[in-house]
Amino acid sequence: MQGKILLIDDDKDITELMRIFLERDRYEVVEAYNGLEAIKKLEHESFDLAVIDIMMPGMDGLALVKEIRKTYNFPIVLLTAKTSDVDKIVGLGLGADDYLSKPFNPLELTARVQAQLRRYFILGGAPQKAESNKLQLGPFVLDQTAGTFYKKNEEISLTATEYKILVYLMCHAGQVLTKGQIYENVWGDLVGIDSVGNTVTTHISRLREKIEDSPKQPEWLTTIRGLGYRLNTGDKYA
Repeated sequence: MQGKILLIDDDKDITELMRIFLERDRYEVVEAYNGLEAIKKLEHESFDLAVIDIMMPGMDGLALVKEIRKTYNFPIVLLTAKTSDVDKIVGLGLGADDYLSKPFNPLELTARVQAQLRRYFILGGAPQKAESNKLQLGPFVLDQTAGTFYKKNEEISLTATEYKILVYLMCHAGQVLTKGQIYENVWGDLVGIDSVGNTVTTHISRLREKIEDSPKQPEWLTTIRGLGYRLNTGDKYA
C-alpha cells in the first residue's frame, strides 16, 4: 500500500523534513506552501491524503480543510503549533481526520499517515475491491466496494472519517457503543489523542447533520446518556 500525499506548510524546512521521511517509506509527495497553491495542485493532480498546517498566511489551514471537503473525501492530517484544543476540535469538525502537534517526531507523522491510508484504502478510498459488500439499514445503503453511501436512493457525501464511523455503527446496529470503542475502532491506537470524547462527539454531530431528517431530534443515531451512541435498527428508538 502506497499513496500520493500533498504537504501544505509555509515553513519549507518542515515540508522538506516531512518529504524526506515520507519518501523514505515510498510515498509520492507533492509540496505546497499556502492554501491557494494547494487548491491549484488539487485541480490538476489526484491525492490520497493531505497534511495541512493550520497557521498559514492568507488562506489558513482550517479554511483550506473546509474548501477541500466541498469536493474531496481523502484523509486530512492537521499540523498545529497551538497548545489549545480549540483549533484542533474546529479542524476535526470541518472534516479533518487527525492532528499532530508541533514540534513532532517525523516517525509519528509517518505512522499516522500509514494508519489513515490503510483505513482509507480498506474502506473504499481506492477502487481495488472486486466483490460488492453492501451494508443496508432502513433507508441507508453503504457500499464498501464503491465507497458510497445512500439515504433513500440519494447519495450522501461523507468524509473518510465519517465513512469509517458509519461502517462501524452499521456493523453494530442496535448496540450501544462507547466513545472509547468508536475512537479505538476508527482512529486506532497509533493515532490516539487526549480529547477522545470531544473528537467522537464532533464527528457524530456532523454525521447526524447528513443522515438525520432532524439532527437535533435524531431518529437513527441516538445518544444513550452516560453510555455512548447507538445506531437504531428501525424497530425502536431511544
